[in-house]
Amino acid sequence: MITPMLAEPIVIAHRGASGYVPEHTLTAYFIAIQQGADYIEPDLVATRDGVLVARHENDITGTTDVASRLEFASRRTAKVVDGVPLEGWFTEDFTLAELQTLRARERIPELRPGNQRFDGQFLIPTFDEVLAFVAAMDEQRAAAALSQDKPLPPRIGVYPETKHPSYFRGIGLPLEPLLLDVLARHGFGDRGSPVFIQSFEVGNLRALRTLTELPLIQLIETDGAPFDFMFGGDSRLYADLVTADGLVEVASYADGVGVHKSLIIPRDAANELGEPTRLVADAHACGLLVHAWTFRAENHFLPQEFRAPRGIASTLGDMQGELRAYLNAGIDGFFTDYPDRGVAGRAA
Repeated sequence: MITPMLAEPIVIAHRGASGYVPEHTLTAYFIAIQQGADYIEPDLVATRDGVLVARHENDITGTTDVASRLEFASRRTAKVVDGVPLEGWFTEDFTLAELQTLRARERIPELRPGNQRFDGQFLIPTFDEVLAFVAAMDEQRAAAALSQDKPLPPRIGVYPETKHPSYFRGIGLPLEPLLLDVLARHGFGDRGSPVFIQSFEVGNLRALRTLTELPLIQLIETDGAPFDFMFGGDSRLYADLVTADGLVEVASYADGVGVHKSLIIPRDAANELGEPTRLVADAHACGLLVHAWTFRAENHFLPQEFRAPRGIASTLGDMQGELRAYLNAGIDGFFTDYPDRGVAGRAA
């Protein structure tokens, strides 16, 4: 398929405005929309009773207060998720009613200590609640535009990611039908809807391609990382997908790639940005959009030349400077924890 390139790169709020408040909360999404994000990104996992909720992982040990809840102490367990042994608490072991008694916590407090002041304040939203919230924000923005005799703003987009779809399918909780049902019920079911569905698993996207015309994005990790080509299928490397031939293969079932930014501009031994690779040009040649992830403002995440001088890891540096190099490389969109800085960087 040939996907037309967009006129302006889109700003995707990575788990909401997660640089400012704990991720995957309605407050994080609200701030992101207020800051001008074009799309908000909910990662989706399932509860025991088959409801999609917005969490970075099904392991909620570090992103909720579950570890302090004595009534759920017996739910702590060991599992293997996509080949990785884990121990903690998992969404699939809770009903929605139980899960919504928990409260969100900052996932990386060592880098975002200020966000810890919100620990315990926010609920874990369902995907239904996220889309209902988006609709309410759309109505509010439209009413404000009409009252000021201004053009109607574009709809707020959603960019859901299916997390561990093979794992969930294996335990009898396939994510694909749940995802498409919620999207359709909230008016995001047709090809023209402002939606991108993303996944790291090729098999998940191939299955979705037979079920929907919505745009699909193949997520691609850094060079060398393994993935399952199909549900429970042969193991391959993400490096296979960023070759010219690999991108042609991706274009047979997806509309774009969401790639780790180092695959577009790698860093050198001094942790400074090097020269761009051919990835953007090769992807565009076969009609694929290129969305880069993830742009964060903390020194810890920035290339050396954009770090705040004499700052510690949590100090905010020049994210816009780093972003400028990627916009110049031709990306069609980018994920960021700081939508306001992303919008400013794009405008500049």
